[in-house]
Amino acid sequence: MSLFIIILLVLFFGYAIALVLANNSEIAVNLLFSQVPTTNLGLLLVLTIALGVFIGILLSVLLFRVLQNKLEIRRLRKEKADLQAKLDEANVVIEHSRQSHILADETKVTVPEQTVTTIESDTRPLSDTRPL
Repeated sequence: MSLFIIILLVLFFGYAIALVLANNSEIAVNLLFSQVPTTNLGLLLVLTIALGVFIGILLSVLLFRVLQNKLEIRRLRKEKADLQAKLDEANVVIEHSRQSHILADETKVTVPEQTVTTIESDTRPLSDTRPL
């Protein structure tokens, strides 16, 4: 990337020198509010091209940042919607679980405690066969 920038700068510098040499006439520039002293036309062309490139780069960087921010906002809104949907789904599951626990508590059948009766064993000897 840096090699590309170096080549671009060399080409721009060469173009600037060619403009200055090809357009060596002197002109006066009126900027509506002020008068610029007579200047070489080639130099004036190079300055206006450089100023235009500089302004274009600034505007493109600002536009790029605006577009980047818009994309980030769109991504965050989508992420927010996804997270909201997951939260709503989790709330539904929690509410369903809560309702099923409440329903289970209400329908729980209580089994009465069974009383255990003890049978007294007969302690008579086996040889005694008298009726009771």
